[in-house]
Formats: sequence, structure tokens, C-alpha cells
Amino acid sequence: MGAPLSLDISSNSMSKSGRSISVRAGRFEFVKLNAAKFNFRDSYHFILTLTWPRFAALVLAVYVLINIVFASLYLLGGRCIAELPPGSFYEAFFFSVETLATVGYGHMYPDTFYGHCVTTVEIVVGMFGMAAITGLIFVRFSRPSARLLFSKWAVISPFDGVPTLMLRVANQRHIPMAEAEFRVMLFRNEPTKEEASVRRFYPLKLQFDRMIAFPVALTLRHVIEESSPLYGMDSEDLKDSDTRLMASIVCIDTVIPAPVQSATDYSYNEILWNRRFVEIYAETDDGRLTVDYGRIHDTEEAGG
Repeated sequence: MGAPLSLDISSNSMSKSGRSISVRAGRFEFVKLNAAKFNFRDSYHFILTLTWPRFAALVLAVYVLINIVFASLYLLGGRCIAELPPGSFYEAFFFSVETLATVGYGHMYPDTFYGHCVTTVEIVVGMFGMAAITGLIFVRFSRPSARLLFSKWAVISPFDGVPTLMLRVANQRHIPMAEAEFRVMLFRNEPTKEEASVRRFYPLKLQFDRMIAFPVALTLRHVIEESSPLYGMDSEDLKDSDTRLMASIVCIDTVIPAPVQSATDYSYNEILWNRRFVEIYAETDDGRLTVDYGRIHDTEEAGG
């Protein structure tokens, strides 16, 4: 996954469809070649993945387009709308706006069978369109988002006398998350009998990978013992094999309630050797624990 990508994006490789799609996973960017960019059946998913500015622009564009279409239909119908000045697209457009919203100010109204038919269709389109837009906005607002923080660094230093890989995670919500599950995966380049370099993936066993409640912050630890893929390696080995880590948290937001997920990755130069995380917990006189979120990323010499 983290290996250098050898992508031939010359005119020959793009000649089949001329399409390239960029996909990001953490800091990695992949370019899909000759892949279908859009499928109409994925419209709902596509709209939900738009940023808010793009979503607003799409809604506005569809709204204006619908009114332009119906305004044109009213003009094509001649005097189908009473009090509509002949040939006035301006008046027809705003009559369409009023009809689509079922406002009906009364100054203009359908005056022929054709006019009644067009306004009926527009009212139906407006009812279904409003329902669809309302549903999309509700889903976008109600969709849970993960407020989970990972330390900028992973560290390797002795813990209880044994070399241990550690990284820190924190819950940025002000309520405890439930049933938190933590995963860390290592991937690196390794030679095989057939190829000089192949990307291999190794799940790392953590001292604990589940928490019933995840209220604030904690440190995930992987003991580097003989069964660990990190056993016997040093910083140069990590660099030579382009070793990277991917960390993931899946937990339940108890307010929604709904599962949320967040992930991050670390390259070999973000794995610090002989460093440890500074203490962020302190106990007050009344027995409460304070957690300093301003020092989540801070490290110190392992012997300090």
C-alpha cells in the first residue's frame, strides 16, 4: 500500500476510456485508470460525499434548472397563464418559482387546460423534490462523525523492560465512546522468490485491543517479541523496507447512537526510536483525574 506506485499514465494507457480517478486513503493517493467515474445508481452516495459548498451549489443548480424548464414550457403554451406578459421569460420564471413552492400569490394563474397540466406536473415535482432535499439534508446533518485523535508520532522504547511500539489515541468528544476497538497494521516491502519486492501486511497484536468505555485518552502498545514483525529491526531496516503503520479505531457514539471510525497512518520516519510519550494524567486533591490534551503528541527521551 505504501510502496512507490509505478503508474503509466501515458496516452497509450489512457486510450481505453481517457478516465482517471484519484482516491485517497490517509496520506496515500491512488489513481484508478480506465474506471467508470459515475454510475447513476450511486447518485445518493455521490451526493452525500459532496462537501457542503458543492452540495449547496448542486441544489441551487437543480432548482434553477427546473424553473428554467417550466418557465420555457409556460412560454411555449402561449396565453396558458392569465396575466403573464407574452414572451416575458422573467415573469414566467418567477411564476414557476411560486408554483414550485406552491405559494400561489394569485396575480397569475393557469387559464387553459395546457396551463393546468404544466402547473400540476410542476407542483408534483416540487413536492417530491422538497421531500428528497429535506431527506438529504437530514442525513447529512445526522450522519455521525468521528472526533478521534491520533498522536503525530509512534514511538519505540522499553516498556516493562521489553521494546514496545506505542501510539496514543484520544477521544475529542466530551462523552465516553462505547465498545471501542483498536487495530494497528504494519506493511512493508519484502523480497520473494519470484519478485524483488512485494508489499506484505501484518496485523500487530496489541496488549489490549478493546475498551468497554473510551472516555479520554490512552496509549496503545505492541510488545516487540520474537513473534512480532518488528523483532530485530532498527530505524534503518524500517527505512530500507519502507515500513508503515496503519491505525484504526471503531467505536459507538452513545448520543446518536451509531458506530464511528477513524484511521491514520505513520511512515517509517514518523516512528521515533528511544522516545516515550510524556505523562498527561494528573490527580487533583479531590480525587479527579486531569488529562492534558495539549501534550497528546509530546514525547521525551526514554531514559529521561
